[in-house]
Amino acid sequence: MIGDGIPGIEIRDEAITLGQLLKLHGVAGTGAEAKDMLAAGVVTVNDVVETRRGAKIRPGDIVDAAGEVFSVVTRAD
Repeated sequence: MIGDGIPGIEIRDEAITLGQLLKLHGVAGTGAEAKDMLAAGVVTVNDVVETRRGAKIRPGDIVDAAGEVFSVVTRAD
């Protein structure tokens, strides 16, 4: 969790696509599920509805996927 109580999802690169992130976090089991969530408009990034599966998500971004809120953080190796 980060300082404000929001759980953090670690990524190893400087960015990840939103579709990959939704699968990594487990809110979407497949790419098709991620696509459906995005098409339904139930995913926001930094409080803005996002519909692009390929949108680049970077550390510090806050994602709300159908009520599941998490932050993206850089993995400390």
